[in-house]
Amino acid sequence: MTDKPGIVITGGSGRMGQMLIDTVLASEACELVGVLEREGHDWIGQDVGTAMGRAPVGVTVSDDAVGTFARAQAVIDFTAPEATVAFSELAAQARAVHVIGTTGLTEDDIAHLDAAARHAVIVRAGNMSLGVNLLTQLTKRVAAALDEDFDIEIIEAHHHHKVDAPSGTALMLGEAAAEGRGVDLAKVKDSGRDGITGARQQGDIGFSAIRGGDIVGEHDVLFAAAGERIKLSHIATDRAIFARGALRAALWGQDQKPGAYDMVDVLGLADL
Repeated sequence: MTDKPGIVITGGSGRMGQMLIDTVLASEACELVGVLEREGHDWIGQDVGTAMGRAPVGVTVSDDAVGTFARAQAVIDFTAPEATVAFSELAAQARAVHVIGTTGLTEDDIAHLDAAARHAVIVRAGNMSLGVNLLTQLTKRVAAALDEDFDIEIIEAHHHHKVDAPSGTALMLGEAAAEGRGVDLAKVKDSGRDGITGARQQGDIGFSAIRGGDIVGEHDVLFAAAGERIKLSHIATDRAIFARGALRAALWGQDQKPGAYDMVDVLGLADL
C-alpha cells in the first residue's frame, strides 16, 4: 500500500490507453491500480505489461469496472460516449476523480456527466494539452475583440482512424470563439459544406476537417476579413502531451470539491 493516488485507465488496449498506461507507470506521483477493457477482449485476465508485450507490472486487465474503480482515486477515460457515461456513474459512486478525454459526446451525454459531477470531481476537455488550452483562451479573447466583419473558420486535421468530426478540440475552440462573441455556437455553427451551399452567413463559425495518414492533431483558428487575416495555430506531434495533461488533471482533482471542471481550471488559465 502507498499514499500515492491510485489511477485506473479505461480502454487500455487503445493507442491512447497504452500511452496513458506508460505515463502513469513512469510517474512517481501516482500508482497504476487498474486497467479496464470491454468484456471478451483478449487482454482480459492478462498482466497489462504482458499484454503490451513487455515485462509484467503487477496489474491485471479486467472487465469489472465496479471492483476496479473501488481501488481508484482517479479514473482516466478516453473511450466512447456510451462507455464514458456509464463510467461516470460508477466513478461517482467510488468518489474517484473522473478525467474524461472522450469526444463525440452529445448534450444528453453531458447532462449525465453533470449529474455525476454533483457527487465527484469530473474534469472533461476536448484536449488535455497546455498549448491547446492556451489557444482556446486566446481564441476567446480575439473573438471578443473583433466584430462580425471577421469570419471565423476552425480548420482541424487528424489521422485517418479518427471517427468523429469536427474533433473535440475543434468544438472546444468553436465554443471559445462563440463565448467571446457572446453567441450560442449551436445557432452559428457551419460545418460539412458540400455542393452549392450559397454564400457564407455573416457571424457564422465554420468548421473544416481533414483526415489523413498519422496526423496527431493540428488546429488553426482563422479570423478573415476584407484585406487581412489572423491565424492562431497549434500542432501536436506526440500523443504524450495529452496523456501528461490527463494525469495532471487526475492529480489536481484530488484536492477539489465535487463538480464539473475543465483543463482551463486545472492549468489556471481562466484569467488570461
